[in-house]
Amino acid sequence: MIKQKLAILGAGSWGTALAILAARNGCQTLLWGHNAEHVEILVQQRQNQRYLPDIPFPAPLELTADLAEIANFSHILLVCVPSHAFKSTLLKLKPYLPEQVQIAWATKGFNPDGGLLLHNIVADIFSAQTPAAIISGPSFATEVAADLPTAITIASFQTDFADLLADILHSAHFRTYTSTDVIGVEVGGAVKNVLAIAAGIADGLSLGANTRAALITRGLTEVIRLGLQLGGKQETFMGLAGLGDLILTCTDNQSRNRRLGIALGQGNSIAQALQDIGQEVEGISAAKETFLLAQKYAIDMPITEQTYKVLYEGLDPKLAVENLLARELKPEVLT
Repeated sequence: MIKQKLAILGAGSWGTALAILAARNGCQTLLWGHNAEHVEILVQQRQNQRYLPDIPFPAPLELTADLAEIANFSHILLVCVPSHAFKSTLLKLKPYLPEQVQIAWATKGFNPDGGLLLHNIVADIFSAQTPAAIISGPSFATEVAADLPTAITIASFQTDFADLLADILHSAHFRTYTSTDVIGVEVGGAVKNVLAIAAGIADGLSLGANTRAALITRGLTEVIRLGLQLGGKQETFMGLAGLGDLILTCTDNQSRNRRLGIALGQGNSIAQALQDIGQEVEGISAAKETFLLAQKYAIDMPITEQTYKVLYEGLDPKLAVENLLARELKPEVLT
């Protein structure tokens, strides 16, 4: 098999981890970062000490801060920038790209301007025929970079593109499953970050394991409600990109969203929590976009609603929990 070339945009923890994974698999990989000074440090140190310390870069991994270079390197692009930068990054990159391009992303979230799913952004900037795929599932960057066993989902409307990406990334310790449910995988990856903040708040308030389990279970119901409304498939939400990612993000302190929630539950401000975390927390913007989508489609998403009010309306986290418990009694499953 001829090894592919892969261009990755975003030199944060997740982009770097996927670049290390692809390079370890023998794929010629070029990693782009927007900060030229940071990229130069990565080149000199041959590791990302800031995000993934003490994990050396494999030989096939090179780096650049030049968008033209990344565009010329490969027609297979993997975007790993935060959701708020997803659209602007593609717009900056487009003038350098040939017509035949394939775009994947490991970004989790909605476009912050109107709540569009990211595959809609790709179709708007390029075309609906552009091969596009999302990579998602229960995976912390540090564990992928450390070569610990991980399983993820690659979803694409074009099955051959999903198969290609699966072949590039699959390894003895990184199992890739494919899917055609792009929408379901996108919704699962975005909304779980909101619920992780909620679970973190509950743990920050020391409400116990019962509360956490209830939040995860009822949170999954909210993911399914929104996902089905937007066109996702029920079975996706019970898989790696749904339930799997939700459990991971809500229960482990490697999750930045969960850590934010814990800090808020303990009485810290959002600004202080973000300063302590020192990285992007996607659940903040996702909470707003998820709440607005729930309002738009009249979907009952009470955990999302209370999390939104904590983040954007200054609601006391204790009152948010009381509001959830005070809801009208009803059957768990409506028939």
